[in-house]
Amino acid sequence: MRLNQVTVGCTDYAASVEFYTTLGLIQIVDAPPRYARFETPDGETLSIHQVDAVAASTTVVYFEIEELDQTVVILKSAGLRFLTDPVDESWGWREARLRDPAGNEICLFRGGHNRRFPPWRIDGKTKD
Repeated sequence: MRLNQVTVGCTDYAASVEFYTTLGLIQIVDAPPRYARFETPDGETLSIHQVDAVAASTTVVYFEIEELDQTVVILKSAGLRFLTDPVDESWGWREARLRDPAGNEICLFRGGHNRRFPPWRIDGKTKD
């Protein structure tokens, strides 16, 4: 099984397209005002679809970034506003968080080896 994509709701199509392209995703489908799809440089995909309103969204989308601190500086200079600056978390990741225009939470992180193999992993495997 492979994850194909994640789709999140959007309330302002143009603002969401601008947000995700500013974040660094490449837009590969443009069907305004209903749907857009984006791709990472490695081919993972994320899409947005028009909704009337997002009330108390529980969606969190995670993007791993090698140069997290430098990327946050670049994104801030491009006008994105962050909820939290990069911080080392107790689970071994470094994270920064922001919201897209529809209120979906975005976590930019650097997990390294702990992304897939944290010390508390159930199967206890430690291979890369």
